[in-house]
Amino acid sequence: MTTTTVEELFQQGLDRYSAGEAPQVLIPVFKEVCDRAQRNSPALTCLAWLYLLDGKPALALKAAQKAVKLNPQDPQARINLVMAMLDTAQKGVRPHIEIIQQLLMVPELREEVDKSFADGLERNPEWASLLKVKAWLDS
Repeated sequence: MTTTTVEELFQQGLDRYSAGEAPQVLIPVFKEVCDRAQRNSPALTCLAWLYLLDGKPALALKAAQKAVKLNPQDPQARINLVMAMLDTAQKGVRPHIEIIQQLLMVPELREEVDKSFADGLERNPEWASLLKVKAWLDS
């Protein structure tokens, strides 16, 4: 029997997400990655995104807060945090938006975020918090 490493499990989860698998099916995969590697900011960022897609903003908020704490320079982690804050009626999104705007001055980061927005809107075209954050960042 072979043991799947955290890295392999994470990559399998990303591949399955890219193939269109449903968030509720993938949440346990990313939760396992996060449980096995508790300081894995990319996995926490992915988990927060999946929770948001699955309509679980309170769980997304916890995962996004951890991701931002581990990697404050990750714009996607902050975007997830802002969306979870909006969806749970939290205050204090403006400072995060301002930091994201500064981070997105790096073209590679902007490109990744734009891909993420496109993906999110393809999966959920009426995603209110995503549309709001995208409008703030595009202005």
